[in-house]
Amino acid sequence: MTRWEPDELGDGYEQHTIALGDDPDGEGVVEATLVRRTAPDDVRGAVIYVHGFSDYFFQKEMAEFFTERGLAFYALDLRKCGRSRREGQTGHYVSDLALYDRELEASLAIVRDETGGKPVLLSAHSTGGLILPLWLDRLNRRPGGSRGAGIAGLVLNSPWFDLQGKPWMRTGGTQAIALVAKVRPTSMMKLPFTDAYGSSLHVSGHGEWEFNTAFKPLNGFPVSYGWLTAVRRGHARLHRGLDIGVPSLVLRSTTSWFAREWSPRVDEADAVLDVKQIARWAGCLGDAVTVVPIDKARHDVFISKAEPREAAYAAVDTWMRAHDITA
Repeated sequence: MTRWEPDELGDGYEQHTIALGDDPDGEGVVEATLVRRTAPDDVRGAVIYVHGFSDYFFQKEMAEFFTERGLAFYALDLRKCGRSRREGQTGHYVSDLALYDRELEASLAIVRDETGGKPVLLSAHSTGGLILPLWLDRLNRRPGGSRGAGIAGLVLNSPWFDLQGKPWMRTGGTQAIALVAKVRPTSMMKLPFTDAYGSSLHVSGHGEWEFNTAFKPLNGFPVSYGWLTAVRRGHARLHRGLDIGVPSLVLRSTTSWFAREWSPRVDEADAVLDVKQIARWAGCLGDAVTVVPIDKARHDVFISKAEPREAAYAAVDTWMRAHDITA
């Protein structure tokens, strides 16, 4: 029986620790954390949400959106992230994105058991939006495929489908990073300081959202050579084409705007990823893919300002109805 305890989000939210054993990357014992929202009375299905890099689950509005539509809502803080990070562990570090399969499969089993085998909609943001398709592609190769495992569809919110920045970073730069990763995988890259995006979100800066800045620092976690190499390998696999086995919805902003310091333009653009790359690679997911650009959306479209946020939720609602996701 799954044991649930009160979560820091307060009334209506509980968490369960998923034991994962010794870390294959040598940083002690690892755990993941599954968070659940009090389920609606008549559960028609479920949602499992996965966060991005320098992130964790705190978006209560998102949980309420899905529960209002009869879906039991769960969110997973991956190993070494958010609620799951333990002392001495490098935040968000893994040497291979496939290591996350353990907690993803454990979470799916718990959710399917608690909801009586109802269909599960997966949702993810940014790096989570790379992790989930790669997992689904592997899952879809098994007997019965993704649908046989109970997956009904996938909603991606500004998924990280390629490395932003100068073209040389995607060729020679990526090769150089991989060489360093072989000898110093947990060494951190020297990147320019920026808190433009983080300060656009948090109430202490220019935003409207409360979140734990130890879990989601305004200037982000440092980026290690080994972790970025794992991500680039994931990008390469995506670019060769996946078959996730279920329909997907890809939400993104209409424009990107990169800055080191906050300005009003940061509030109305993706300040983290190149939206043209998201558009370019979305077709690599396989199955039926719907891409909806959201005007003036932030990197996380669900914590954009009110108008684009409402447009994003409306797009999800329309897509779910069109695909009869929870039937």
